Amino acid sequence: MIMEKLLCTWFGAGNMRPAPGTWGSLVAIALGVLIHWVGHFPLLLLATAAVTALGFWAVPRYTAGMEDPDRSEIVIDEVAGQWLALCFPSFGFWYMGLPSTDFPYPGWVAAFLFFRLFDIWKPWLVGRADREGGTRGVMLDDLWAGLFAGIATIIAAGISHGFLM
Repeated sequence: MIMEKLLCTWFGAGNMRPAPGTWGSLVAIALGVLIHWVGHFPLLLLATAAVTALGFWAVPRYTAGMEDPDRSEIVIDEVAGQWLALCFPSFGFWYMGLPSTDFPYPGWVAAFLFFRLFDIWKPWLVGRADREGGTRGVMLDDLWAGLFAGIATIIAAGISHGFLM
């Protein structure tokens, strides 16, 4: 149970107040950028897959017997969703052959802001997954938010760089 709690709260980030989801996302973005620097997109993608699998494993075990499985201290879902959003600009830089240390702030800041927007706003599939409830819904709404945030980040980059004008 201790390992599940550590994972679900992302080693205590979920215990930070106020807004533990935002704190979890901030910790996730910092660690995600570090992972990108160390191993570029392939390592970030692998880490995203691993944390997602760990989340689907840990959340039901940690919340077993709890009335509400979508507790505010659970932020592993934010980590998975935030890293998914970060994979989009990370892939772009990797695909263009840029060094892993060349990951300028607009890409990861946009991924963070769009992720928080979709995670809080909960449009369409994000809200549907959230309303599903249960431990599966805890993870899925943030993964949908991460997917939408990643797409929005790439669209914003395209507009910013003049590709979509």
